[in-house]
This record gives sequence, C-alpha cells and structure tokens, in this order.
Amino acid sequence: MSQNRNPVHEVFPYLRVKGAEAAIRFYTTVFGAVEKFRLAEPGGRIGHVELDLGNIVLMLSDEFPEYDCLAPQSPGAAGLFIHLHCDNCDEMAARAIAAGAVVVREPSDSFYGERSCTIRDPFGHEWMLGHRIEKVEPAEMQRRYTALFE
Repeated sequence: MSQNRNPVHEVFPYLRVKGAEAAIRFYTTVFGAVEKFRLAEPGGRIGHVELDLGNIVLMLSDEFPEYDCLAPQSPGAAGLFIHLHCDNCDEMAARAIAAGAVVVREPSDSFYGERSCTIRDPFGHEWMLGHRIEKVEPAEMQRRYTALFE
C-alpha cells in the first residue's frame, strides 16, 4: 500500500451523454467551459473530451452501449462516474474489492498512457481508478485512438 496518506491526486466528474457534441456546446455556451481536447472516432462519436470548468476538469463522452457506458436516458444507467488519478490503480482496486466493490473492468494499460480499471462500489456508483504510465500528448492520443478502429 502507498505510504502517502491520501493516494488520490485528482478527481474528475465524468459524464456519459447521448449527443456529446450538443452537450459540449451547451456547457461552453451556458457555463463558459473551455474545451482542452477531444478524442473522436473516425465516424464522429466522441470517446473523450476534457472541458475546463471553473476550478475542475469535466470529462465527458458519448455513450458506448457496447461497453455498458450508458447515458442517464438509458434504462438502468446513472450517466456519471468519478475518475480518480491515484498512486496505483491495482492497489486501490484491491482495497475496494476487499471492502465490497465489484470489478467492472479489470486493470489494464491504455493507449492514453494510463493504467486504469473501473469498479462499482457497494452503493452502485462506478469509479474509474487510474495512474499514469506514460505521458501522451493529445495529438498522439488521437492517433492511437483512431488506430483502434482501423
């Protein structure tokens, strides 16, 4: 276990929406959010967007029903999860499981330079846990993301 008393470095609200493009327009127009970058599939579906909003970064994506990533309009979906940047996602996931959480997605290394996993806590909330394994610039992330669909 990490020697750090608080192994979480950053917390990000992450929204799953139907119509991410429209949501981005809404959040930028209404709340003054500023888009930092986005990852989009060749067909246009948005896999990830980061918006500066006040003193937080709001993350969002289109829904991905094939991965059970559903927007709140879909039956049984919450549409929100919390992404924690931590010291070690494997250790944090093991602690969560020992405390009653279930694994939604096993820890794995991702194209965007993070080792991450998703757990569901005993109260039904999903948490994405991740730690950096490589610094990847947005243009390189997009190149890697696009390559997944080739």
